[in-house]
Amino acid sequence: MGLLTPARDAVGRRRYGTADVTRVAVILRAKEAGLSLDAIRSLTAAGDPVKRQDILRAEAEALRSRIAAAQASLGLVECALRCAHEDVTECAHFQQVVADRTGPHGAAPA
Repeated sequence: MGLLTPARDAVGRRRYGTADVTRVAVILRAKEAGLSLDAIRSLTAAGDPVKRQDILRAEAEALRSRIAAAQASLGLVECALRCAHEDVTECAHFQQVVADRTGPHGAAPA
């Protein structure tokens, strides 16, 4: 992926130094934060602090969207777990979620 460029010895074997180990830690932490390898590459290649801030702002917004979607999913699953209906599709709340998702007359929103 081009995220690491370790030195090579005389026979071509990679030699990882302290800076490489630090870079691996940064990459792993960024992945844990939900950043894609492309975003990590862009961040590590950006020499301009303003460019890094722009990348991080975009990643923060993408994370907020994923968190909101995950919270909505969790809410639906928890609702289904509390539902007294034997078939969750009979639940008025579930039916409302489906109606909200499909729009009027069962058509998917454009």
